[in-house]
Amino acid sequence: MDEPADGLAGAKAAADPLLDTMRDLERVAGGFGSALTRGLKAAVVDGKALDQVLRQLALRMSGQALDAALAPLGNLVSDAVGGLARQVIPFAKGGVVAAPTYFPMDGGRMGLAGEAGAEAILPLARGADGRLGVRTDGGGVNVTFNVTAGDAASFRRSEAQVTAMLARAVGRGRRGL
Repeated sequence: MDEPADGLAGAKAAADPLLDTMRDLERVAGGFGSALTRGLKAAVVDGKALDQVLRQLALRMSGQALDAALAPLGNLVSDAVGGLARQVIPFAKGGVVAAPTYFPMDGGRMGLAGEAGAEAILPLARGADGRLGVRTDGGGVNVTFNVTAGDAASFRRSEAQVTAMLARAVGRGRRGL
């Protein structure tokens, strides 16, 4: 019992594009008929030369045919450009490639990033010494210790304790804590 319903749905799906084409053809034919009527009226009522009216009619028909023929090409180009614009992701400030992604390289070769999991893209810059390295926007970390001591002798006695505290702070900073 399902087969006839499937057959009708398939036939309708196949007929829909044909119906759209027929509607477009009907619209163009209606436009041609209106243009022909206006042209003949202009020749009879306004006294225009028939060859001039037919020439204008032929130009209009050619323009419509050319518009119809080039419409799919225009849509294709528009879709392609729009698709490219949506696909371009800038990484000038860095980023993460989370899925396998191909990219072009010099010499016509292709690179692959993210094939084994997430990978970072880091911007590079030349340092004052000319070497190329990872650019960072942040500066160093300032750590301030305020030590209150009654005199220089008590400060010297606390020097080992201050040094140990400083070493722990640097260790935490390296781990990002």
